[in-house]
Amino acid sequence: MRILSIFGTRPEAIKMAPLVRRLEAEPGVQSVVCVTGQHQTMLRQVLDLFGIVPDHDLEAMTADQTLNGLAARLFAGLDGVLAAVAPDRVLVHGDTTTSAAGALAAFHRRIPVGHVEAGLRTGNLHEPWPEEMNRRVVDVVSDLLFAPTASAAANLRAEALGGRAIVTGNTVIDALRLMCAQLDGDAALRARLDAQLPFPDDGKPIVLVTGHRRESFGAGFAHICAALAALAQTGRMRIVYPVHLNPNVRGPVLAALGNVPHVHLTEPLEYAGFVRLMQRAALVLTDSGGVQEEAPSLGKPVLVMRDVTERPEALAAGTVRLVGTDREAIVAAVMALVDDEDERRAFARRVNPYGDGRASERIVAALTGRPFEPFASEALPGYRHPALRAWRKATAG
Repeated sequence: MRILSIFGTRPEAIKMAPLVRRLEAEPGVQSVVCVTGQHQTMLRQVLDLFGIVPDHDLEAMTADQTLNGLAARLFAGLDGVLAAVAPDRVLVHGDTTTSAAGALAAFHRRIPVGHVEAGLRTGNLHEPWPEEMNRRVVDVVSDLLFAPTASAAANLRAEALGGRAIVTGNTVIDALRLMCAQLDGDAALRARLDAQLPFPDDGKPIVLVTGHRRESFGAGFAHICAALAALAQTGRMRIVYPVHLNPNVRGPVLAALGNVPHVHLTEPLEYAGFVRLMQRAALVLTDSGGVQEEAPSLGKPVLVMRDVTERPEALAAGTVRLVGTDREAIVAAVMALVDDEDERRAFARRVNPYGDGRASERIVAALTGRPFEPFASEALPGYRHPALRAWRKATAG
């Protein structure tokens, strides 16, 4: 069986890396990797960390690209790769333009598609934009739908799609566990990563910020930056913001926060450095989907700078809270957690419903026809949160 995995961004690479590694070790499977080359520097860091050498690199990224321009280059490049590789199956991940183009390009050639992280929904095509549309399109053309949670699988069943929905857990937890095991066993690595961070270890709580969503471009980022400046002026925390390379993010953030005391803007961190920073953070302020899954596994409170999330399990479990992009709401939510250590500890005791580190194992079993037990968050040690139990009962189908 020849399986072609297609991905292009750093978050996709992180989530696909443990699956690619398991495919490479599977007897009877020829694993082929195609990267589309978006955000090359950040992508390469992840590939090098996990020891993945792409077989094909489209290098599709251009300056100031439009989504239509990117999609056109992806379709043209991927069609040639599909013709050359002739895979038995294509795997794509998540909700990016690469995922949508890869799935459609395979569908046009009648190649079966497996969607890793299928079924997430907000119900609003404009939030997140264009990711909500991308994810729905991929799900429509996929015959294997690897849903990370029972609720994601329920979304797929409700839409009466033709693919087979399988609850696997999220591969991001596989990647996180691999990275944490490496960090926990290597004091020298931890020290090297800590030394790269541009602030002293003075005991002040660290607020880790990530922000890059397209729907926040413009006014949204202006409000976020104003909130961060206000929080920094209290002098009670250190705000660490690895700034995304997209100029629509980078420009406003550097202009608004470049000279603000207690705000530390860094280049995008390699994955090991980012995980280490999450370990050290008191709380995380983000608009990232993946971070909503990763940080709770480390016991960190997560405040989400969006109005909706396609990860409602986290809301039900109490591992994340929505704060939007309103300046006052962000400031109030962060200060409440900075002031309340007991509440921060309560977050650490809540169970993350997104995986047990075996998602890649389940996906490979499904691809090769071996029996396996689907992921069930009820089976996780410490699963006690009543809101999550009630939510799962209500959405079971």
